[in-house]
Amino acid sequence: MAGADDGLTERAIDILGRLVAFDTTSRGSNLALIAWVEAYLADLGIASRRIGNADGSKANLLASIGPDVAGGVVLSGHTDVVPVDGQPWTSDPFTLTPRDDGRLYGRGTCDMKGFLALALAAAPDLIAQPLARPVHLAFSYDEEIGCLGAPDLIRAIVKDLPRPDLVIVGEPTDMAAVRGHKGVMAFTVTVSGHEAHSSQPHLGASANMAAVRLMTELVALADQLERDADPASPFTPKHPTLTIGVIEGGTAFNILARQCVFRFDLRSPAGIDGEALLAPFFASARRMDAELKARFPECGVTIDARSATPPLAVEENGPAEAFARRLAGDNGPPRVVPYAAEAGQFQQAGFSVVICGPGSIDQAHQPDEYVELSQMQRGGAFMARLIEAMRA
Repeated sequence: MAGADDGLTERAIDILGRLVAFDTTSRGSNLALIAWVEAYLADLGIASRRIGNADGSKANLLASIGPDVAGGVVLSGHTDVVPVDGQPWTSDPFTLTPRDDGRLYGRGTCDMKGFLALALAAAPDLIAQPLARPVHLAFSYDEEIGCLGAPDLIRAIVKDLPRPDLVIVGEPTDMAAVRGHKGVMAFTVTVSGHEAHSSQPHLGASANMAAVRLMTELVALADQLERDADPASPFTPKHPTLTIGVIEGGTAFNILARQCVFRFDLRSPAGIDGEALLAPFFASARRMDAELKARFPECGVTIDARSATPPLAVEENGPAEAFARRLAGDNGPPRVVPYAAEAGQFQQAGFSVVICGPGSIDQAHQPDEYVELSQMQRGGAFMARLIEAMRA
């Protein structure tokens, strides 16, 4: 690898350590990290702009390097990470820990502060070059809980910037170009019951028992989706997937539960209508709501949509994929991934989009999450080629 790539990679690893040290778990704020990035860019003479959430506790960050013209490249990534609670980490998750196995350990190293670090490490080299087209840094919040920050960020790009040509989303792909991802719909179901002694179920209504019946329908749907999988689907798994991730309900074994809350998600490829798949379940929930209210007016079923992230549909001969393949030296087969990202949201706004970033999704969200040093080196080479491609 060339010396310039080595220098960029070394800067990226230093920056990665600083980013990992910020606990940006989605339940909290990301503002301390955003402030550090703002100061880093300002020291380079690069202006940036915050795009905050409604209560000001979190923010996206948008910065542009190069001429104020159309045809630029957006480097997009999220600043938030998933919780470490209860995971058996063998080192401090918020301290970047290199080990002799050639890996860099810490929460977010893979998903996806490694890409953010590479993009920031490229900034000094970008400002030192006579660029023909700009590079835009687009860092979002709350991707891990439904890509909640990216829509406002994308609207700002569409409204306020000369139209970029393409978007690279740096989710972990082992530095290979990915052309499609599934969409995800997430829901919270709250069943309200009426407490009574468990020996007298006729005097109450168990929220847990009612919720189990609804969850049984979702399990049946998940099984049906697996049976009906399209053998020609490029995804693994090939079918839309439905999982129940959280269940909370009841206070004691001998009390009919007053409330049960469960959360589930449905992940579907482009071309599959998730609302239609869930329509029978929603109808069952409405019937159960009416049955519970008929017995106890304060009871019932509510369903709140937590997020609806669109899929990234395959763009045949897409310029973003071709560009990323060239920078990554990727001549492999077409690839898609089962997870969701903001790539589908950018595509809905009319952009050509590709996913390409360091690390493997197999390490994301795990205890002792890591990114391989070799992946950061490949990312450094990718950024060096990006800089060259944007030169005048």
